[in-house]
This record gives sequence, C-alpha cells and structure tokens, in this order.
Amino acid sequence: MLSKKDRRRKRKSRKPESNFMKKPLTEKFVKQSIIKWLFRNGWGRNLEVGELRDQGVDIRVKNNKVSRFFLIETKSEGKTRQVSESTFVHSLGQIITRMKTGGTTRYYYGLGLPELSAKIAIRRVPWQVAKKLLLYIFSVDKTGKVKQYSWQDLKKVQ
Repeated sequence: MLSKKDRRRKRKSRKPESNFMKKPLTEKFVKQSIIKWLFRNGWGRNLEVGELRDQGVDIRVKNNKVSRFFLIETKSEGKTRQVSESTFVHSLGQIITRMKTGGTTRYYYGLGLPELSAKIAIRRVPWQVAKKLLLYIFSVDKTGKVKQYSWQDLKKVQ
C-alpha cells in the first residue's frame, strides 16, 4: 500500500492529455497555418480567403515576385481513417473543378490537409498527375507546422 505522500507524488507525475491533442484540426486552423506558411515563403499578394460557406477556392494568393497564383482547397481533420480518406477525395474533386485553363497567368493548385489526410493524398495521387496539374499537397500537423509536397516529393515516396 502506498503512503499518502507517494500517492500524491504519483498523481503529480501523471501528465494529463491536453484538449489540444484530442481535438481534430478545424478547417480554419488548417487554413490559417497554410496562410502563415505562404507569407513566409513569398506568396502574400492579393490574398483572398473563402469562408466555410463560400463558393470557390478556400485560399487564392499571388506570388510576391512573379505573376503566378496558388489556389488551395483546405479541409478539416476527420475522426476516423475512413473520414480522412473521404476528406482527401472530396478536396481533390473540389480543386479539380476549380482548375483554370488557358490564359497567360500560371496557376498552381494545392490541397491543404491535416497530416493523416495528407499522408493518404501523398500515397494516392500519382506524381505524374501532380506534375501535369501543378498540384501540391500541404500537410498541417497539430502544432500548425506546414510541409509542402511537390510532384518530385511524391515521386520519391511512390
């Protein structure tokens, strides 16, 4: 039997799980994390951000130096792997329907996804398709860290 002092010490040593780690990532958090990453990486002009109920792409931003745009569709984190899979497929369909053809302006496209959905996308989007469509995958972790995957990155892991 543990003494009162030992029980207290044991209780203090247990680290309670924070609510931050339990909550799924919201679309707003994913979007804000990607916007911060874009600004730090030279994409800050003419930023347009869609709200949850808006039609169209979630993030539209112009490069600071050249006439190129990034159109990014973002999604929140699913509660299960099946929902994460569905989230990826839904976001891919949405960004494809928003792709522009022709004209002189070059558009890059992105899927802004929580880490688990991004891993599914990295595995399932053929690198050849990503190259042809100028499609990038943005992975956002629970701390807000963003990692961008190009077609070259997809080619290395597929």
